[in-house]
Amino acid sequence: MNLFSKNIALLFFLVIVCGTLFSCTNIFAPKIDTSSSTNIITDQKTVEGLFQNFRYAYTFKDTTVYSGLLSDDFVFTYRDYVSGYDVSWDKYTEMRTTNGLFQNTQKLEIVWNNIVYQNGDSLNTNIRRSLNLTITFNPNNVERLNGFADMNLVRETSDSKWKIKKWRDESF
Repeated sequence: MNLFSKNIALLFFLVIVCGTLFSCTNIFAPKIDTSSSTNIITDQKTVEGLFQNFRYAYTFKDTTVYSGLLSDDFVFTYRDYVSGYDVSWDKYTEMRTTNGLFQNTQKLEIVWNNIVYQNGDSLNTNIRRSLNLTITFNPNNVERLNGFADMNLVRETSDSKWKIKKWRDESF
């Protein structure tokens, strides 16, 4: 083979290799799917949007999104069956408690079921909704809670975000 033939063969080989390298997709760096127009986080202007953001906050342990669900004068209440009385706390304590839950679990899964009661108007509504909460501390320690959330949701105008003002937890 003469020098000209070797150069042509080398050039042909380089064109094939470069074409192959530049036309391949890296399977370890796939492109982001932009075909879906559905956002994971909503604008929270609907009641269902608030519950969707709640589910997101628990799933991804996102305290920023969770904090945005609560009004500044938020009150959480649950029944302490051992002591026989109700326990309540404010937004600051709720955020500290929820952050501890987020930090000390491997996985949280909340399923919002049917709304069994809803009454109110476009600025203030009371909702009672059933839920299932699975808390995975580790593979050998999984807690499952079922029950109801009685919530008072408020917003300033009909274009504002819904926020949870009062939440009475009735899980068992």
